[in-house]
Amino acid sequence: MPNTVLNEIINKMLSENKYSTIKDILKEMNIVDAAQMIENMDEESQVKLFRLLPKSLSADVFSYLAPEAQETIVTSITNKEIHALVEEMFIDDAVDFLEEVPANVVTRVLAQTNPETREIINKFLSYPEDSAGSLMTVEMAAFHEDTTVDEAIESLRKTAQDKETIETCFCIDSHRVLVGSLPLRKLIIAKPGTVIKDIMLNSEKLISVKTNDDRETVAEIVRKYDLLAVPVVDNEERLVGIITIDDVIDVIQEENTEDFEKMALLLPSEDEYLKTGVLTLTKNRIIWLLILMVSATFTGKIIEGFESKLAAIAGLTACIPMLMDTGGNAGNQASTLIIRGLALGSIQIKDYLKVLWKEIRVACICGLTLAAANFLRMQILTRFFHSTATTPVIMIVCISMICAVIIAKTIGCSLPIIAKSLHLDPALMAGPMITTIVDAITLLVYFGFATLFISKGLLPM
Repeated sequence: MPNTVLNEIINKMLSENKYSTIKDILKEMNIVDAAQMIENMDEESQVKLFRLLPKSLSADVFSYLAPEAQETIVTSITNKEIHALVEEMFIDDAVDFLEEVPANVVTRVLAQTNPETREIINKFLSYPEDSAGSLMTVEMAAFHEDTTVDEAIESLRKTAQDKETIETCFCIDSHRVLVGSLPLRKLIIAKPGTVIKDIMLNSEKLISVKTNDDRETVAEIVRKYDLLAVPVVDNEERLVGIITIDDVIDVIQEENTEDFEKMALLLPSEDEYLKTGVLTLTKNRIIWLLILMVSATFTGKIIEGFESKLAAIAGLTACIPMLMDTGGNAGNQASTLIIRGLALGSIQIKDYLKVLWKEIRVACICGLTLAAANFLRMQILTRFFHSTATTPVIMIVCISMICAVIIAKTIGCSLPIIAKSLHLDPALMAGPMITTIVDAITLLVYFGFATLFISKGLLPM
């Protein structure tokens, strides 16, 4: 059933006070779909529907709601309901929620939690926002290395409901130092009485992250090793939590969005487009637009310096847009591939010379192909469409095009790697930035060849 139709049905039921029927519908819904439906309601209906959710589902549905809907619900329900909600939520979901709402809401929520839960949440909130510590959860399956298989399975039967995941269990020593991991499959098929340390994957093969590691590092490790959960340890290698794949997917999506925004020279936005105000969108765009506008002064000065020659030579001015577009497009092609390679780790700073040599060869082939096609194009325009471009002008344009493509691809592959080596985000060296730099250099090359042809008497004034 389409969401809009279901929303209309639920709204009608709310107006008719058919709460028991709504409860039955919510009970059968997927928690993600239920959250989406609640989000699409008005604020009063959001609170009503949330209160109609079965207690066994309310915390899960709440974790999938947008921050605005979460805030609406928390500010409308009672302290007793807040206490029950937070105690049912996984710690990482509770932390994610508290990081998005105003301070007064955080204060009220923490005041209604148990002291033990409050202490854990405060500890998580103290980690840097983009760190592994802020992503992790403490609801994990962890056993002492001397535990037997029977004891571990019995423990899981009793506590699995409260764990974020039990697909991978982790093994610790008496000091809580992480010493190994154990897939659930291996635990189940092990012989009764077997000690966990005899079947676990030891620490030499174990992949883990530190609490202060950047979340991009965590995402890369999970992607590289195909992990469902990665353990988080402190500086003493003690197990403090795990990060599950669902949180990593969210990180990857956020980081990709941020990279796309930076590649377009936008300041990253914390909210979705439709939820971001006009003034915020303007602020995120105007800074780089001003920078690019001012930087275009150099391009204008170059054209101004050759203005007299442009006016005197037929066909020279008409080719400027084509040359600038070709150079900018060539540079963007190279920079996009290199930025993505750097993000995925398939390209390292040490690979710069390999990248440069490859891009120069690609540029030469592309440049020669484009120049040949342009030569034929301009000859056809001259002969059949009465274009004013002379043969010397056509030669200048074609030679300039080859040089522009080579220079553009060299700049396009170099700037992101240089930015990476300076600990800057390579995504900044893309799109408009590359285009602005390449435009100026392309014009210098173009007018340089024109001046050379004139000085040699090959291009009459």
